[in-house]
Amino acid sequence: MTRRSAAYVYSLVAVAILILAISATPAAAQAFSTLHNFCTVTNCTDGYYSSSGLIQGTDGNYYGTAYYGGDFGAGSVYNITADGDLTTFYSFCGQANCADGYHPWPALVLGSDGRFYGTTTDGGANGNGTIFSLTGDGTLTTLYNFCSQANCADGYYSGGALLQGTDGNYYGLNSFGGLNGAGTIFRITPSGTYTTLHTFCSQTNCPDGIYPRGALVQGANGNFYGVTSGDGGYTSYGTVFSITPSDTFTILHTFCSQGGVCKDGFDPWGGLAQGNDGNLYGTTEDGGTEYCERRLNHSGPGCGTVFKITPGGRLTTILALPGPKAGENPTAQLILASDGKFYGATMYGGTHTNVGCAPAGCGTLFSITSDGALRTVHNFRGYLDDGYISAQLLQGTDGNFYGSTIYGGTIGYCEFGCGTVFSLSQGLSPFVKPIPPSTRVGTSVIILGNNLTGSSSVTFNGTAAIFTVVSNTEITATVPSGASTGEIQVVTPTGTLTSNVSFGVTN
Repeated sequence: MTRRSAAYVYSLVAVAILILAISATPAAAQAFSTLHNFCTVTNCTDGYYSSSGLIQGTDGNYYGTAYYGGDFGAGSVYNITADGDLTTFYSFCGQANCADGYHPWPALVLGSDGRFYGTTTDGGANGNGTIFSLTGDGTLTTLYNFCSQANCADGYYSGGALLQGTDGNYYGLNSFGGLNGAGTIFRITPSGTYTTLHTFCSQTNCPDGIYPRGALVQGANGNFYGVTSGDGGYTSYGTVFSITPSDTFTILHTFCSQGGVCKDGFDPWGGLAQGNDGNLYGTTEDGGTEYCERRLNHSGPGCGTVFKITPGGRLTTILALPGPKAGENPTAQLILASDGKFYGATMYGGTHTNVGCAPAGCGTLFSITSDGALRTVHNFRGYLDDGYISAQLLQGTDGNFYGSTIYGGTIGYCEFGCGTVFSLSQGLSPFVKPIPPSTRVGTSVIILGNNLTGSSSVTFNGTAAIFTVVSNTEITATVPSGASTGEIQVVTPTGTLTSNVSFGVTN
């Protein structure tokens, strides 16, 4: 495979990530560590340009994708320990004619069957990418080849991670293709049966939006929620939408609908996160009340916003990003952490500039409360240092945060650095994490954690469950009859661990 330019990859960054801005108030010193600089192995078999961020596996290690590199130069899946020991788990384009696909862009998802599920943007039988599953020993199965229907009516370029729904199937978004070329919503079963649920721009002037980005999220009411990014105003500034399990599609909010310089923001790119209050939280790359002049790609009104929206569609801007040193232009999806705060990243801004990210700044990591109190937790330093342009964060069950940067790091093989994997400590305690985050009574779930050997009890919102301790980092449990939405608690020999977010239970 040929290596594409950094400018090309940057354009994909603009297509696929959403990051959130930060408070101008500096935070106390935090424990930030670079765990790995990509392309430190001969021929970059460790991969480079990791746009995906990380997920946690049942073995306690962290898994991510690299857009380039690997054994065949076409991208890879890697795992990395909390101490920074990185192993290439799978290299794409190892099959004839790249039938396994290449250039994995979004994050993986760990299914309730213990397999990893993900997508590639290129290759496969039709050259437009694939949906795949990976077993724990690195065996890949191609579940679907995009553009299998005439004129790519099934869509292509799945730029966001898949979501496992409460029915056990996987749901995702294609940014392009479909009957109108503006993207689709799809469902795929674990065995590979693919269904298009919605085709965007299905009405005159595209009131339902165009170019969906990021991942879907399933609300406590069972509906799925997501965003379209729009095209900067030619047709749309972006939307928030919902779709029911029976495929009823609704637009909840159309951005740039509050007048002025789009005070409600525009161009949401990273998807949504559900808060403990039942509302949905997200960011817009542009808009707000501050004029940002230090952007690399273009100048314009607003440094971006953070918003919340009710399941019924009432949107509130909880913060308009205030400008350069506090971070600009969020493009990575928010996550809800165990301290009740949301964590995210900004593409630009912060206190450091360097080759590649100057003069806009190298970006930040931040936290924000549901009422808009923000804090910068890290300022990236860029090229030949700790990297820049961060993908979505992950909070590991050890309480620490883990992530990857697309550019920067200490390796000069790539024009502006090949990217990094990093960890960030905020002093948060260990917890347990259910896979999937919600499901039906009687369904088996995976519970991830640390030091689980010898656990004596698992409860779902107080209701005892039948469980098996698989390893020190994995428990399997069956959602018991009578369980309701709430915390999962695991009693271990060293104390009780609680889930970081409420686990959703449906009957």
